[in-house]
Amino acid sequence: MKRDYHRWYSPSLGRDMELLVFGHAGARLLVFPTSMGRFYEWEDRGMVGTLSEHLERGWIQMFCVDSIDAESWYARWKHPADRAWRQLQYDNYLLYEVLPLTRQINDNPFMTTTGASFGAYHAINFAFRHPQLVGRTIGLSGIYDISGWTDGYHDDNVYFNNPMSFITNEHDWGRMAALQRMDIILVTGADDPLRSSTDEMSAILWRKGIGNALRIWDGWAHDWPWWNQMIVHYIGGHD
Repeated sequence: MKRDYHRWYSPSLGRDMELLVFGHAGARLLVFPTSMGRFYEWEDRGMVGTLSEHLERGWIQMFCVDSIDAESWYARWKHPADRAWRQLQYDNYLLYEVLPLTRQINDNPFMTTTGASFGAYHAINFAFRHPQLVGRTIGLSGIYDISGWTDGYHDDNVYFNNPMSFITNEHDWGRMAALQRMDIILVTGADDPLRSSTDEMSAILWRKGIGNALRIWDGWAHDWPWWNQMIVHYIGGHD
């Protein structure tokens, strides 16, 4: 399997950033690690191995990015406005640095975003912020309301990085059309402590006329053995 490492100084973030690319062709898959996780997490946790057939056959190509959660939402020592600003800088890094790299490497027009737990937040947030760029998004055991990380503080940067907030009030017809075209898959466990977040996100989307696949797995299902099963099951759609 083809595996490439990339590192460069990010103008958006003001520091070096790293990522891994797996595979040689296929639909682009933008992968986010769990809370404060690293760009090699999916490889270490067996997710790359789980998707080895998809990668080796050229069905997908994975771009595994690093997180900056410790500098944004998890930086409790910062004012919430500064946490949200750092998240916006991370979005700029993804939009203006990572995505151009993915296109340079692979001209396949179809892109999926995915992640588990807090990584699912990032995957869904990026997809919903930029629906014209994403064809499918898969949230595994995610949390989609960031208000628990803002200490009650609100501003535009918090709002536009909180999917439950900005989707609730979405009215732009162009963005709505792009969201309605997107294949949105929200997966969680029946007994997952974060299940209510997935249920509510799905309901908000449906109320806006945005179709989505809500998939509830038996039991707890909030750990890597389940996420390995989930990703291989839903990578091609939402059966």
